[in-house]
Amino acid sequence: MEERRNGARLLCAELVEVSWEDDSHRIQRRVANLEDISLSGVCLHIEKPIPEGTEILIRHDHGELKGYVRYCKFREVGYFLGVEFEEGCRWSTEDFQPQHLLDPRAVS
Repeated sequence: MEERRNGARLLCAELVEVSWEDDSHRIQRRVANLEDISLSGVCLHIEKPIPEGTEILIRHDHGELKGYVRYCKFREVGYFLGVEFEEGCRWSTEDFQPQHLLDPRAVS
């Protein structure tokens, strides 16, 4: 898959709550694993698909991040969502630092 994200992607592992409104206008909530994060978006691993274009809210221990599903791909172990943060929403280690965070550029 072609890299389209601005900024460095950091690998991470952290459980977060994801919520969104389904086609029936009901709020859905699921736990997802945060796979990677950058200033402008995240990759989440989740059990059920969420349609592309869906607005989602990602809650973590110190707050929340809002964005839109850019892709939802099934891989052997579940669905991987590419989420682009909405305009004005940026991730910062000052606001939220996942438990396990690794910059792959630092590994030789």
